[in-house]
Amino acid sequence: MIVAVGLTGCNSFPRSGPEDAAFDKQAAVRLTTKERKVGIDYALVDISKNMLANFAKPTTASIKDSFQGGRGGPPDIPLGIGDVIQVSIFEAQAGGLFIPTEAGSRPGNYITLPSQTIDRSGSLSVPYAGRIAAAGRPKEEVEREIEDKLSNRAIEPQVVITTATSHSSEVAVLGDVNKAGKFEVTAAGDRILDVISSAGGISAPSIETYVTLQRRGKSGTISYDKLQTTPTENIYVSPGDTVLVNRERRTYSVFGASGQNGRFDFEDTALTFGEALGKAGGLLDGRADPARVFLYRTVPRNVLQSLGVDTTRFSSNDVPVIFRANLRDPSAFFAVQKFAMQDKDIVYISNSDSVELVKFLNVLNSATSTASGAVTDTADAKTAASDITH
Repeated sequence: MIVAVGLTGCNSFPRSGPEDAAFDKQAAVRLTTKERKVGIDYALVDISKNMLANFAKPTTASIKDSFQGGRGGPPDIPLGIGDVIQVSIFEAQAGGLFIPTEAGSRPGNYITLPSQTIDRSGSLSVPYAGRIAAAGRPKEEVEREIEDKLSNRAIEPQVVITTATSHSSEVAVLGDVNKAGKFEVTAAGDRILDVISSAGGISAPSIETYVTLQRRGKSGTISYDKLQTTPTENIYVSPGDTVLVNRERRTYSVFGASGQNGRFDFEDTALTFGEALGKAGGLLDGRADPARVFLYRTVPRNVLQSLGVDTTRFSSNDVPVIFRANLRDPSAFFAVQKFAMQDKDIVYISNSDSVELVKFLNVLNSATSTASGAVTDTADAKTAASDITH
């Protein structure tokens, strides 16, 4: 009876806000599920030596794989719309179409036409040759066409096209660089790191910097550190490419019976599960259950299939997975020291069953003490009232 009285009085315990029942009772509309389940299917995978090979190193993206392996030399630089060019026409001797007989002493039998911009139709104009399609063509090809069209009027014409400004061969470099802008690609070839250097280099820590190359609807992303240390990833850029340099703060979160709860920075280039636990202060001796240490992450379907996991229940290519580490097994410490962390991982350390039992006993003891105190207070009040009346 005393316990029942005490538990009934729990509503008088101090609170920092409304109790859960009040939210349910006073809500105008409730959208909930049976037993308040979230409804996300997930796979549970125990960390063991059989699956460790798939997670021993952090997964890394690649640029070269997105662009046919990055093979080949520098790209050709054709003429393009917006380019400013000069056309020089040479003749074998004076008296031709462009060089008059009375020209006298000259540095050479040629003339240079005024600079012109390749218009939006992709064409340029040459006297007596008319409109010439130029955009998207190598300048040597355009030179030969002009020569062919002038051959019946000029004396053995030779044409040289010089590009004064090449707007069509520019690459845009944006994001966390010191001098974002557009930079012209040279015929010698420029690689990703070359154009980033032209933009003044990166402005964020290299271990948190990622580089994305966008080209004609395709894109590839890689960490800046891997780009620096893997020459095959540092592929040639092409006119019209966009290079995005972004800082992505790599973090993971820890909850439950650990020394510290919260969000933690990777700081290092690579971080293992064991090191992540250490950064969070490890497991609390008085609370944690070492056999129930969990890590939440989404994993590509093909990786789970390689482990023999049945993924037919999952429609997405990214499957929610909970990894469980049993740190009561001494060899598990070797495993977690090889298991690589990934950005935005969540670690949860469960309380041991004995801690949950102690919590219950504390509540029970508190309730019993409250009921006992209430009876004592009532007796004291009666005695005080009797003393006053007498």
